[in-house]
Amino acid sequence: MNKDAQMRAAINQKLIETGERECLKEWLRAKLTECGWKDQLKAHCKEVIKEKGLEHITVDDLVAEITPKGRALVPDSVKKECSGENGLKGKNWRIKG
Repeated sequence: MNKDAQMRAAINQKLIETGERECLKEWLRAKLTECGWKDQLKAHCKEVIKEKGLEHITVDDLVAEITPKGRALVPDSVKKECSGENGLKGKNWRIKG
């Protein structure tokens, strides 16, 4: 495992141990729902299934088909919040509830 992969694994492990990984996932899920990304991707899934036919597409095929569009549909504002100059530093991204 190269140094970069080791660093990612260590960070991921720390996020899991502290519970921060789940908080980040919930924050991102809320942001994507709020901006309409989830609805757009759901509509795209329906289009792909209709085009190819339900009996002619597997879940893996669907994932492969929608992943590029899903990534492209993430608004720049969300990308900037996640990976901008300051990243999530100082953000109140915890979901209360």
